[in-house]
Amino acid sequence: MRRAGPLSSRAQNLRLRRPQPQIPDGSSNPLNGPAARYRAEQERLRGILFREVSSAGAVDLSLKIGALRLRNPILAASGTFGYGLEFAHLVELDRLGGFVTKGLSREPIEGAPAPRLCETPSGMLNAVGLQNVGVRAFVAEKLPVLRKFDTAIIANVFGYTLEDYVEVLRVLEDADGLAGYELNISCPNVKRGGMQFASDPASVAEVVRAARSVVTKRPLWVKLSPLVTDIGLIARAAEEAGADALTVANTYPAMAIDYRTGKSRLGNQTGGLSGPAIKPITLRLVWETRKAVKTPIVGLGGVETVEDVLDYLAVGASAVQVGTASFADPKASQRLVAGLEGVFRGRNSITINEIRGKFLSENS
Repeated sequence: MRRAGPLSSRAQNLRLRRPQPQIPDGSSNPLNGPAARYRAEQERLRGILFREVSSAGAVDLSLKIGALRLRNPILAASGTFGYGLEFAHLVELDRLGGFVTKGLSREPIEGAPAPRLCETPSGMLNAVGLQNVGVRAFVAEKLPVLRKFDTAIIANVFGYTLEDYVEVLRVLEDADGLAGYELNISCPNVKRGGMQFASDPASVAEVVRAARSVVTKRPLWVKLSPLVTDIGLIARAAEEAGADALTVANTYPAMAIDYRTGKSRLGNQTGGLSGPAIKPITLRLVWETRKAVKTPIVGLGGVETVEDVLDYLAVGASAVQVGTASFADPKASQRLVAGLEGVFRGRNSITINEIRGKFLSENS
């Protein structure tokens, strides 16, 4: 993590301009008299009220998700941030808590036909089709460049069989530069008739155990599907099988059509709904997951403002991922980091730990 540097010239000027306290009279001994005690107390209070920060990092927002320490709770979500390199000229990647790569598969996938995105009221539909270069090309071409950034890089992994997941993870385990993995289990298990791994507790446990048997170097996060009757039951299955954290949740299947042509507005007939429209639903899922497990949770769905971040923390998330907001504002994730720093800088009495789970504690 980046260490705080020397005070900026602006901070030094602010320090010089601060009014000096008037020391009361009546001390004949400057070393231990009332004046000295008063001066010491003022210095102590100044340290609390005027906490100096470097230009690189305003407030300590660091946190731990299992064994993984993040600079702050803001991560860019998989599928919305490319491999990270696409945003490097727009976003200071080192300012983020981290980012999740687009999904990596055993072999390259071309993806779905165009159009792949469609704007909807308060949200967006996407049907990208999990396009990616394949895990080996990622390790050979993308990862060497990503290693220069001082941020947590989480590789999103998906497959259509258990063997797919295991092989992708095996390749990544032999590579340097990653902080962890996010297992996308919202994929159809082709060996089980196409039913999603994420829809059944037994299937969830099976795929997480298979992944855990390969993963020894890094944390394993599991990205849950919202299309379940009881997400707490699914979350417990993942936790017991070895998940180090849970991402809640994936997009919601939806569609948009043009009644005049009778065709989909996407290249596929359906897509995944994301954006502000899904936040209230996902917020509930995070809350239900938090009640069911002790595993850290990363909230994902409609995060656009600092208030959205704090809402997710209040229902029990440890961190959040920023997805659709990055399409409208490529700097959304960095903007949220700065906004969160501003909130806690202005309220020295409030900490992230005090906000996290506040809804649970107040409504238990």
